[in-house]
Amino acid sequence: MFSLHFYSAKRSTILYSALNDYSEYPDLRQHNNCMASNLTPAIYAKLCDKTTPNGYTLDQAIQTGVDNPGHPFIKTVGMVAGDEESYEVFADLLDPIIKERHNGYDPCVMKHPTDLDSSKIHSGQFDDRYVLSSRVRTGRSIRGLSLPPACTRAERREVERVVVDALAGLKGDLTGRYYSLTQMTEKEQQQLIDMFCEGFFTDVANDFPPCRHNNEKTFLIWINEEDHTRVISMEKGGNMKRVFDRFCRGLKEVERLIQERGWEFMWNERLGYILTCPSNLGTGLRAGVHVKLPLLSKDPRFSKILDNLRLQKRGTGGVDTAAVGGVFDISNLDRLGQSEVQLVQTVVDGVNYLIECEKRLERGQDIKVPPPIKQFK
Repeated sequence: MFSLHFYSAKRSTILYSALNDYSEYPDLRQHNNCMASNLTPAIYAKLCDKTTPNGYTLDQAIQTGVDNPGHPFIKTVGMVAGDEESYEVFADLLDPIIKERHNGYDPCVMKHPTDLDSSKIHSGQFDDRYVLSSRVRTGRSIRGLSLPPACTRAERREVERVVVDALAGLKGDLTGRYYSLTQMTEKEQQQLIDMFCEGFFTDVANDFPPCRHNNEKTFLIWINEEDHTRVISMEKGGNMKRVFDRFCRGLKEVERLIQERGWEFMWNERLGYILTCPSNLGTGLRAGVHVKLPLLSKDPRFSKILDNLRLQKRGTGGVDTAAVGGVFDISNLDRLGQSEVQLVQTVVDGVNYLIECEKRLERGQDIKVPPPIKQFK
C-alpha cells in the first residue's frame, strides 16, 4: 500500500511538472522563424529550467522570436545568445537552428575554417562604372563578458574600456579617433551619421553607437551595438581587394592588442567566432557592394542567378528597402562553414559575373544562369 501511494505521488509530481512546462510553452503557430520551426514542447520542457553560468535562460533567449513572428518572405532566426555558454547550454535547440540557418552546416560534426590572408584574393578590382562602394564587416565578442542581450551596465562599460584601450594602439593608416556616445556633441553625431549611415548604415541613423574610425574614414569599429564590437572596412569604388586587405590587417591588429591586455575573442572550432545572433556565427562576415544592375534586376532569372552564386540582395538602405535607380546591395549569403577568404572570393566572382551579365544585356545579348556553386568546400 505504501509503495502504491509513493508511486502515485511521484506520478502526480511528474504530471504536474509536465503541465507546468507546457503551460509556459509559447504560442508559435503564426511565427515564421527558425526558433519556431525547431522548438517543440519536449525541447522546451527539457531546457526551460536550465540557465547559463551567468543566469541567462531559455525564455530570455527566445523572447525576440516570440515577440517578432518574423518576416513574411525572409525566415529570421528568432533566438539570440546571452553569453558564450548559451551555445552549449541550449544546444538542443540552437544546433538545429544553426543547421537550418546555415544551409546544412552541422555543428555537431563539422569544423569551421578561418583564413585572413587577403593575398589569396584574385580579380578583386570591380568595374567602377558599376560598383559604387565596397565594404567588409564582421563582429567580435570579448570572452568572459556577457553578450549585449544579457550585458549588465557594468559589463558594457568593461567592454568599452577593454576595446577603447586596445584601439589606442592602432598605428599607420588605422590610426584614428574614438567617439563616445555620451561625450560626442549633436554636431559630431550628425557628422558620423552623414559619413557612415548613407546607404550601408541607415538602419542605425537614429542611434549611432559609440565608434572609432581611422583618419581616412575607411576603417570603423562600433562598440556595444548588437555585438561587443562590429569591425568595418569600407570605401567608395570597386577595389574590394584593398578593402579586404585593410579589414584583415585591422582585425588581426585589434586581436593582437586585445590579447596583449589579457583578453581574447570568443571562438571555437565548431562555431568559429561567437556572436549574439546565430546567423553571424563562423566568420560573422558580410562582404558587400553597391552595384548598378538596372537591366539584370528586371530579368526574371535574376533571383535564380543570385541563389546559384550564393549571393543575396538588399536595397541600398538595407533589409526591406527598395533599390533606387537599379542599385543593389549585393553580399554573400553564407557565414559559417567557409573561411573569410572563401566568402570574399565568392562575392568577387559573383559580382563580376553579375556585371558581365549587365554588360551583355546592354549589348542586346542573352545571359545564362550559372550552375550552383558548392557551399562547403
